[in-house]
Amino acid sequence: MGVTSKKRKTMISLFSGAGGLDLGLAKAGFSNKLCVEIDELAQQTLSLNHQKWKLLQPADIHAVSPSELLNQSGLKPKELILLAGGPPCQPFSKSGYWVTGDTERLIDPRAKTLKAYLDIVHIALPEVILLENVKGIAYTKKDEGLKLLKDELNQINQEAKVNYQPHVITLDAADYGVPQSRERVFIIANREGKQFTLPEPTHFPPADNIKKHKSHTTAWDAIGDLDFDKWPEDLNPSGKWGELLPTIPEGQNYLWHTEKLGGLPLFGWRTRFWSFLLKLAKNQPSWTIQAQPGPATGPFHWKGRLLSVQELARLQTFPDGYKFAGDRRAAHKQIGNAVPPAIGELFGLEIRRQFFGEKVRKKLRLIPEKRDECPAPEIPKAVPEKYMELVGKHHAHPGTGKGPAAQKREHKEQAYA
Repeated sequence: MGVTSKKRKTMISLFSGAGGLDLGLAKAGFSNKLCVEIDELAQQTLSLNHQKWKLLQPADIHAVSPSELLNQSGLKPKELILLAGGPPCQPFSKSGYWVTGDTERLIDPRAKTLKAYLDIVHIALPEVILLENVKGIAYTKKDEGLKLLKDELNQINQEAKVNYQPHVITLDAADYGVPQSRERVFIIANREGKQFTLPEPTHFPPADNIKKHKSHTTAWDAIGDLDFDKWPEDLNPSGKWGELLPTIPEGQNYLWHTEKLGGLPLFGWRTRFWSFLLKLAKNQPSWTIQAQPGPATGPFHWKGRLLSVQELARLQTFPDGYKFAGDRRAAHKQIGNAVPPAIGELFGLEIRRQFFGEKVRKKLRLIPEKRDECPAPEIPKAVPEKYMELVGKHHAHPGTGKGPAAQKREHKEQAYA
């Protein structure tokens, strides 16, 4: 069954962004009492789509005391059911690690947002906390983010006589029906120390599929009805590499044009980041939607163009009609930063089932239906003459621990030696 006549459970959303996690939790039966979001365009997006949701004033979580924040929600300590949110993930992201190296990530002011989240826990003492971040929160041996989390929760437990025991859960959204491969870490804890178990995946790659399970939801399932031979001019690729994009097969990236794959040797093996010239394949889930789009940063449409805002939103499981404030680039950023609403719905339903013993539906309403008759892959075009000067022998990436981040760390260590 869906949300029943039982009282809807209260939640506060921190770092709400465009409202992806919030939307999913609302679909699962949670009532949003307060959104905390500092970005003005994201605030506008929340207001456009959820007029009844209240926004924290002032919007900066660091400028409002935890007590005042709770007061604006209309709740008192221990009245809140769910505190949910995803602190900005860049300090913990793999791409951030690749660029800056390990030791600099927690110097980033954005890392302070994790501490701000925990300060709210200290005052509100919600029944459940749900924290989302990229997989990189535990990317290094030091596990700085996890250590901070556990230390703070231990202190809260001692002072407030509660028993938050964090469960760290890693999932790929595609395994639960989202038409996008998107690995993220969720951390969940109950005030009474109750256990939480992630449900078994419901969707599988075709090769691993068995009768009782569904195959992965594909990009074609999500956006196949928007596949036209003509599109707006602003979706044409631009920049130095725009004309190279149509030469790459579906599901491939720049690595196609290296000595190890089937294209021309235009690049060295693994010398670019994975999303460089990355294209969707119709018969597979989308690659991860990036939050920082660039002219050569994918994923791109299988026809060698940019994805429209509607297509990006669908691949994240935002429903049609969801509005995003700002221009196309701003909308892309908001969508890329969001938790797929369907994953928020999954956690919301499971929180109700596992922590409160409620009988709730299992089917996610935000998952797109399967679409029949997926067409054959697009035929790649020939490489334009302008790129032929790149053909030749190229050095591969030197290997783990020898790339730009490692070199940067080594140079700093030598400078301070």
